[in-house]
Amino acid sequence: MNRRFLRKVLVIVGLITGIVPVQAQQEVNKLPDWAFGGFVRPDGVNPVISPRENTLFQDPMSGKKVAWESNDTFNPAAAVKDGEIVVLYRAEDKSGVKIGHRTSRIGYAASKDGISFTRKETPVFYPADDAQKSFEWPGGTEDPRVAVTEEGLYVLFYTQWNRDIARLGVATSRDLVSWEKHGQIFRKAENADLIVDKFHKSASIVTAVKDGKQVIAKVNGKYWIYWGEDGVFGATSDNLIDWEPVIDENNKLKAFISPREGYFDSDLTECGPPAVLTEHGILLLYNGKNNPNKGDSRFNKGTYSAGQVLFDVNDPTRVIGRLDVPFLRPMEPFEKSGQYVDGTVFIEGLVYFQEKWFLYYGCADSKVGVAIYDPAYPAQADPLP
Repeated sequence: MNRRFLRKVLVIVGLITGIVPVQAQQEVNKLPDWAFGGFVRPDGVNPVISPRENTLFQDPMSGKKVAWESNDTFNPAAAVKDGEIVVLYRAEDKSGVKIGHRTSRIGYAASKDGISFTRKETPVFYPADDAQKSFEWPGGTEDPRVAVTEEGLYVLFYTQWNRDIARLGVATSRDLVSWEKHGQIFRKAENADLIVDKFHKSASIVTAVKDGKQVIAKVNGKYWIYWGEDGVFGATSDNLIDWEPVIDENNKLKAFISPREGYFDSDLTECGPPAVLTEHGILLLYNGKNNPNKGDSRFNKGTYSAGQVLFDVNDPTRVIGRLDVPFLRPMEPFEKSGQYVDGTVFIEGLVYFQEKWFLYYGCADSKVGVAIYDPAYPAQADPLP
């Protein structure tokens, strides 16, 4: 009997009897062989990072001590250092009344198992009295993504938010604690006028697993990032600091994928954690927002879920595969309760650790969760409603 027909029969039976079997409520979400997953939320551990009221920081902007991570802790980057996973998470204080109107800083949490974390008392990256203050005051430093070179240089992409224009910034570090800010990634681009003073964010650099370690890789001889939220764009670099956006034949920014009407990503397609070179191509995990009016009616209006898209390694602008439904979606209470009540799993941190993939994500813009993919024992993706 056809599975879809069987499901309809079970639903009808449920309506008559008042009992709807579990298998009729949710459909199995089968992933293609090129995709990562499914990712499993470990039992009883999430959220792994939550706000704290008692950690104070001497704020360079106000000159006062502030409870820098008292309101929300979310949207994390992740990297491996010295046999531990380090999560760099966005933290908001209570200086404003809603998201985007507080100040964001980036905190540091380390774990030997990827689940239980020890946190530093003060942020390691924040809006300081430095050359970037006009781009980062008062909104702060938001939504980090981080990866490391084979030589041990950590490269951080983040959003500079001055509450006027969001811009992509880049910084580097050898220890994930002390950072050198290099400013906007497109400031020296040949086509800087297309983007530098326009809203732009979310960069996912291409990585590969070499000798059991996930490191920054090159594509066709250059470093490569996917970036953007209202579409997935690209850029190349020779030095990891200065980036040239990919443009089309009309000298316009070239979108490789865009939001799709009727799908879970009908409102936004925002780049997630670092992309990964696999045997199938370049795999990008991204965040899709469901448009309230023209999205997929199976999912909550405005909800953020996670998708995957596969690009050709020889032509990283060419799509060769894309999920039509999310592999991770808000299902747990902590993913649907917080300052974003429509539900959010917002993915930004992905690390290869102990032969598994650890995915760190923001939960309803309020806390940090983890889900794990074991390639040796792949699980199902999140079921469909």
